[in-house]
Amino acid sequence: MTRRGLIILYIMVVWFVISFVTNLIGPLMPIIIDDFQLSLGMAGFLPFSFFLAYGLISIPAGALVEARGPRTTLFAAFGFNLVGCLAIALYPVYAVVIAGLFVIGLGMAMLQVVINPLTRATGGEGHFAFFSVMGQLVFGLASYVSPMIFSVLMNQAAHHGFVWVQFYQAFLVVFVLLIAITGTLRIPRVELTDEERSGGWAAYRELLGQRPVQLFFLGIVAYVGTEQSLANWMSQFLSTYHHFSPTREGAHAVGLFWGLMSIGCLLGLVLLKLFDAKVVLAGFTICALVLLGLALYGPANVALLAFPALGFFLSVMYSIIFSTALNSVSRHHGAFSGILCTGILGGAIVPLLVGILGDHLGLRTALLTVFVTLSFILSVSWWARPLVRNQTVDLLDLIRSRTGSYPNRS
Repeated sequence: MTRRGLIILYIMVVWFVISFVTNLIGPLMPIIIDDFQLSLGMAGFLPFSFFLAYGLISIPAGALVEARGPRTTLFAAFGFNLVGCLAIALYPVYAVVIAGLFVIGLGMAMLQVVINPLTRATGGEGHFAFFSVMGQLVFGLASYVSPMIFSVLMNQAAHHGFVWVQFYQAFLVVFVLLIAITGTLRIPRVELTDEERSGGWAAYRELLGQRPVQLFFLGIVAYVGTEQSLANWMSQFLSTYHHFSPTREGAHAVGLFWGLMSIGCLLGLVLLKLFDAKVVLAGFTICALVLLGLALYGPANVALLAFPALGFFLSVMYSIIFSTALNSVSRHHGAFSGILCTGILGGAIVPLLVGILGDHLGLRTALLTVFVTLSFILSVSWWARPLVRNQTVDLLDLIRSRTGSYPNRS
């Protein structure tokens, strides 16, 4: 295999690991609640600690890539991952798990910051879009596989108590191997584009003073909060209200949620060639609102299908909000990207809020919070005024071009 091929394979493995480790939190929630006898609010600190790290480290990680390059950033990221997993594996008590997830989150955020420019530098700008889509497909595959492997391990165990710690013991081996592989590979230098540079503090101050920037930031907060609230509380909801097993039906529902999100991304690519991005966003969000109502208030068999189906309709939201935001400003795209990535802390805030409200009002009522975040996402399709719109093709013209049928010309 060529050097470029090895680096691309390495990048795909990194995408798989990021997704597998991140998306284990959702199916773990009911098990950890039971093992530690946690309230819903205390359980909410699990995703809170992980995604808080994303919000705090995204901009500094971009600065590290600029200053020291991808190899140093990769070593630092894997080092954080290793330390966090080691803490959980050696001393799995509630406080240590919270701290360990925070440290793992730091590493995962750094990996996501460095992996895109590394992909572009390795594959070349002409193939960047192709390899980016490939990475997202690998990410989606791992998202689907992670809860399934969790389900198999938990159901094979004689008892469920703290069996999940074996995952973090296995992750230790994975991250040691990745550190070793990173040391032997010839990682290419990365020249960041204007869109990838973090920008100076003056750029951040200028952007943060603009109302559209503030609203798009809240849009990312709302999306990631929606996604993580559903992924992390879905299994607990199905267990509490419909008595489904967290290690079987619950884990399967979480895996299917992520799997359908990958399928939705593929359909979204087609729809964005045919319709304005704001129209696609509005249509998918309205469908998600309907499904959320069915998931929360429908009978057991409907809820078991509606929760995973939400992943399909969430699939296009992040990319549309992010791209529409960048297309709404004329400069400082790198700094704006950093601001938007910081909005990933919505994955910390909203699931925690759901947990706290769940202790006082019940989980079903608490998940009405997701109606609020989805409604804000729907509002983006109304108030967004991008300077550049996504290019579309006329469906009839496309069909005619493929079939060779054209209208008569006089």
